[in-house]
Amino acid sequence: MTIEEEEMIASLERGPVALSEALHGVSVELALRSPSPGKWSILECVEHLALSEAYLFSGIQAAQVAASPLIDAEREARFKARGVDRSRRAESPQMVRPRGSFPTLADALQALQKDRQRTVQFVKDHAGEDLRSRVTSIPPFGTLNCHDVLLLMAAHMVRHAIQIEEIKAALA
Repeated sequence: MTIEEEEMIASLERGPVALSEALHGVSVELALRSPSPGKWSILECVEHLALSEAYLFSGIQAAQVAASPLIDAEREARFKARGVDRSRRAESPQMVRPRGSFPTLADALQALQKDRQRTVQFVKDHAGEDLRSRVTSIPPFGTLNCHDVLLLMAAHMVRHAIQIEEIKAALA
């Protein structure tokens, strides 16, 4: 396994750790409360993460091998930096907005954890393969390589762990 692959796995594994820390002490009641009208509850954040993880992974599964790698170092840097930057609001695409898919936080978290394990296993199973040579389309981002999608997935969970901390603070 290359250093880059090891770094990707470590990045993907940081998200669940950050999320677990953010969810520490969250009661069933607190998970359901919204900090203000139009704002997501903690359960809705975790549901969004679960829906997003499945959606983004479906893009990886649909990827096609390109004639040459799709490399954009600036885009990769933006995904890493902006993905966790909560100072910039990001509108969630309709297909991954919370819709009551999970009755409890535990159910949403279980689905998310299962899907993240699948994502990490994908990286391990494709060790030595240039994931920048696998291209897919991910609305609203457009054409991306699988490496880019994995960067998004890694940053996304950390971003929402930060949001959960913000929600907890607002509800305290």
